[in-house]
Amino acid sequence: MPLVRRIGRPGLVGTAARTAVIAGTASATAGAVQRRQSQRAAASYEEQQAAAAEQQRQLEEAARQAVAAQSAAAPPAPAPAAGDDMMVKLQQLAALHQQGILSDDEFTAAKAKVLS
Repeated sequence: MPLVRRIGRPGLVGTAARTAVIAGTASATAGAVQRRQSQRAAASYEEQQAAAAEQQRQLEEAARQAVAAQSAAAPPAPAPAAGDDMMVKLQQLAALHQQGILSDDEFTAAKAKVLS
């Protein structure tokens, strides 16, 4: 029996072969898309992690600088000497006397008390 070529619709084997090719192509395409998406997601995650690490490093550096600035700030002023304290009190008394809050007698008595 000679082999007869059919013209028109493909036979069962041809249809099965075409279906297999289409399914294989679709599977390969879906796999490629999935790999590309997972690579993009991994790259995005790595970028986010790097940005977070950089931000944390900057915060730590700013905190270190703030501590260093506080340490370098001038130490608190030493307590005034007794003579300085006396001068401050006398100046306050004189200001009160000039404002008329203290009379001459009150000013003299307070000044004597501070000087003694």
